[in-house]
Amino acid sequence: MSDQTRGQGSTGTGSTGSGRVNRRTFLAGGASSVAALVALSGCSSSSGAGGTDGGSSDGGSGSGGSTDTDSGGGAVVGTPGPNAEEITMVLTPGTPSDAKRRYMPMKNLIEGEVDGVDVTMRVPLNYSAIRPALQSEQAEIGMDDVTLISNPDIMDVYGTTVTGGSAFYFSVMLTQPDSDVEGPADVEGKSWAFADRLSTSGSIFALYALQEAGLDIGEAPTGDPVDFEGSWSDHNQAIQRVANDKAIGATTWGGNGLPHIPEKYESDFPDRVKNKSSFLDTIDSEEPKLRPVWFSFPIPKQPVYARKTWDSSKKAEIGEVLVNSDKDLIEQYYPSDYNEEDLPFTTLQDTDMETYQPVIKRMNAVGIDPAA
Repeated sequence: MSDQTRGQGSTGTGSTGSGRVNRRTFLAGGASSVAALVALSGCSSSSGAGGTDGGSSDGGSGSGGSTDTDSGGGAVVGTPGPNAEEITMVLTPGTPSDAKRRYMPMKNLIEGEVDGVDVTMRVPLNYSAIRPALQSEQAEIGMDDVTLISNPDIMDVYGTTVTGGSAFYFSVMLTQPDSDVEGPADVEGKSWAFADRLSTSGSIFALYALQEAGLDIGEAPTGDPVDFEGSWSDHNQAIQRVANDKAIGATTWGGNGLPHIPEKYESDFPDRVKNKSSFLDTIDSEEPKLRPVWFSFPIPKQPVYARKTWDSSKKAEIGEVLVNSDKDLIEQYYPSDYNEEDLPFTTLQDTDMETYQPVIKRMNAVGIDPAA
């Protein structure tokens, strides 16, 4: 299978250089510390106008509250008191019920370890809704990379998420088992499904690979490609388009793609995937079954950050809880019947700018200006 060439710094795990954000001083470095982390990666798109999920919170009664206090038999998360500080955490776009279920352990962790806070999870309709929510002070915490890149001066970075012992994930291109696609070059003249137009793993990285293979991507991702037919939706729908014969292949992120890969292909995975993916145990667990033809280099997982204008002692307390969390602690906050494979957060890892230069390079190469 075709493998993406590694860029300089693409597999770094942080260094001791001046770009590092220290776990204990992540809020003290000001704009210079944030600027050193402006390219944290995830599934994301540019910031602009947009909306959230229409006012729903976590199964509670709307903005500023939640009735879901089930911690699954571990640490008890009680109902916040009447004077609790209301904190809005903006998740990445997706089906609201699914996204909130995945992040419930993080919400429970914050409420259980920080006194006097009431965390409301909001799911934006698209990535472009996130920056306006932060700028208008309708949200306190976010977790996507391009919002951070678009205006790093309005954010303080907590760190990069870690799950399964890894702070990295992958973009993967999958195709129907009987197709003649063996790598990016073979996508020419075919129909290909992508996630959000400006998703790092679901669009940008694959478009860069197609471009490097000699294909004319035209105005993609914001417009139409030339040498192939592209459709953009979200990670799950991209897979379903292949299942429904509306596309010969799709691009998605590893956590969404690996469950669709038959186990027999695992031995052919690049070493970087075998060594750094935290989703290998999900292989061959979902339908449809698809064949992998390309993996990216290791991409840093999504950042977690707070808006700089949030003036509260809870801001630092939450950061301390997140960066000092570990698997044993987060397990105490699982809701009942929680699927551990969905867990998007165990702890946060320090990072530096060098690690993310290949991300910026690929965004620039496909004509994406996150600050636009």
